[in-house]
Amino acid sequence: MSRKVIDYLEQLLLVFGIFIAFLLLFESKLVVPLWLQPLGRMHPLLLHFPIVMLLIAFGMEFFRFNPPNSSHSFYLLFLRNLWLIGAVLTGTTVVMGLFLAKEQGYDGQTLPWHKWTGVVVFYVALAGYWVRQQAWYQAAIAKGFVSIAALILVITGHFGAVLTHGDNFISGPLQTPESVPFDEAVVFDHVIQPIFEQKCVSCHNPDKIKGELMLTDQQSILKGGKTGKLFVPGQPQVSLLLQRIHLPLDDKKHMPPVGKVQLNPQEIMLLSLWIKANADFKKKVADLPVNDSLRLIAATLLAPVSAPQETFDFAAADEETIKKLTTEFRSIVPLAHESPALSVNFFNKNLYNPEKIKELAEIKKQVVFLNLAKMPVKDADLGQVVAFENLQKLNLNFTDITGKGLKELTSLKKLKNLSLAGTQISIKDLQAVIPSFQNLNTVAIWNTGLTPSEMQQLKKEFKNINFIEGFKDDGSNPIKLNPPQVKNSAMVFENSLAVLLSHPVKGVQIRYTTDGTEPDSIHSPLFTNQTVINNSTHIRAKAYKDGWYGSDVINFDFLKRTYKPDSVRLLLPLNRVHQAEGEKSFFDTKLGTFNANSPAWANNWIGVRNNDMALISEFKKPALVSSVELRIMEEVETGIFPPEKIEVWGGTNPNQLRLIATFKPSIPTQQRPHLLTIVGGKFKPQSVTFLKIVAKPLQKIPDWHSAKGRTALLLVDELLIN
Repeated sequence: MSRKVIDYLEQLLLVFGIFIAFLLLFESKLVVPLWLQPLGRMHPLLLHFPIVMLLIAFGMEFFRFNPPNSSHSFYLLFLRNLWLIGAVLTGTTVVMGLFLAKEQGYDGQTLPWHKWTGVVVFYVALAGYWVRQQAWYQAAIAKGFVSIAALILVITGHFGAVLTHGDNFISGPLQTPESVPFDEAVVFDHVIQPIFEQKCVSCHNPDKIKGELMLTDQQSILKGGKTGKLFVPGQPQVSLLLQRIHLPLDDKKHMPPVGKVQLNPQEIMLLSLWIKANADFKKKVADLPVNDSLRLIAATLLAPVSAPQETFDFAAADEETIKKLTTEFRSIVPLAHESPALSVNFFNKNLYNPEKIKELAEIKKQVVFLNLAKMPVKDADLGQVVAFENLQKLNLNFTDITGKGLKELTSLKKLKNLSLAGTQISIKDLQAVIPSFQNLNTVAIWNTGLTPSEMQQLKKEFKNINFIEGFKDDGSNPIKLNPPQVKNSAMVFENSLAVLLSHPVKGVQIRYTTDGTEPDSIHSPLFTNQTVINNSTHIRAKAYKDGWYGSDVINFDFLKRTYKPDSVRLLLPLNRVHQAEGEKSFFDTKLGTFNANSPAWANNWIGVRNNDMALISEFKKPALVSSVELRIMEEVETGIFPPEKIEVWGGTNPNQLRLIATFKPSIPTQQRPHLLTIVGGKFKPQSVTFLKIVAKPLQKIPDWHSAKGRTALLLVDELLIN
């Protein structure tokens, strides 16, 4: 850095020292104006820079006096500049933090510790920058000084993590969840409260009381927050807790907020059932009726009644054999630590066939749990299953087996648990085979063709069998439906596509639209799995059923691509973060979703910011092209915009291409919800052997945006050529 810049930063460092002291001295009288609050909220965004810079500076300072470094001019100059910039950024972060701390929602003992250790870090960095230039400052002092400074910095970061993520954020993965026996479990303490702790308490605890709501104890939960009571006992449909959970994800009032781990359907169901049961804080799970839905679901989360660990009279299978038999469609794991018993799970129905069961002959004695749920298992396949002589638990849910096939299983003398949910078995089938099972004690029969009266008849006839009926859908327990699901293996097609939508709840109607409007339960078309599309289509779908709340609307983009080039080559480099699989990603049919920086989705997005996104593709056989479109992400809030311009060049010689078409997508004029959309368009049909496409990122983000004047990020996941 130039001497002029260094002088400016040194003066700024002293200004921060005085300003921070002023803020601390008059903190009790400090009122942060509304226009300045966004600056305070940038504290979590900026703090990582000074942490990294200071830690590097402290590390380099520790070795500064080593002979090779003490005489190395670049090392010393770089270290001084790094220390100075780190100290200035630390001062900026502390000021932001002091502003942020004045907002409501931050309280408790952790905040003062975080604040004061952060202030100490700044003044240590400030003092260290000047002191390190004194003659008496030598190796021993330097090492001791930076070691203490680094320790304080780490402690500050720890308190900050506690504020944002909860007290056990770091140690949480190492902690073994409490295993509570079923007969001792309390519904709230051991089923409901763990949901709050995992998904809610990081923002609603004594140190960070967002919305004046704490979820750490019964009294605070009953008190509610600034928007009112959290729930109405017995009425989940009007309870604020569930209303916030069911809001669309992009709604600012949705809880947990975007970026936080969301509640899964089972957790939402548990909260709804608990509130419907009058939100009792003292009742035990075992005190609930035997067929109560809350009890049935809770039982899957709790440890069974204490019993001695089962021992087996067979030896463990060879580890190499297990490793060999574990594939991309089949997992094999020990039933428990150091147990010879094995659990086998099949998945990916497209790769299943009966031979895959037969392949397990080498471990047939060790298999005690076999999961074939949702596999296309036929009656004939069960002849392979009976080879597992020690099988105790068999899951055949949603397979194609019938009562005829069940007779094959009666030779399994040790079978205790049989799951038949979603199959076409009848009461006569069960009455015929159940007496032949010697040790059978549990049978799952939910979502079968059995009527409620037939289920009751089975219970009376076989009193030693626990028949699991599942959730009773009688319309008296209104719960919000999950959105429909798409079953198509790929959503990019060439000629035409039969759209396949489904829903896990039996009897649900799926209503849809293709014009962008929200589907309703009366006028919108009813989806029947007979919809065939011939062009790119945006489908909005919603699930409805009597006695249930309609699901959230879900959007599906089915994209047509007539031509896939024989080769593709990128002409300019991609963004370092969003490289996906390079040029292959434009035509791999893998569609990305929001949060492009999340590891789960980063591999689907191709991005540029500092240069154009440019590629050239070749068709061995000339293609008659009439449109080019890019599927992009628009996330205005984070600076991800549509391209400023798209150019399409074509011809028969890669060195003599002509401009075929230019498109200028619409640029947002204000903040708006995130969007996955198609940009580009049609043009007069052109026969081409080579096609070059250039997409230019928006060079200047509009003035209404907080990042005005900067270059926007452009993200693309698929290229559609028709």
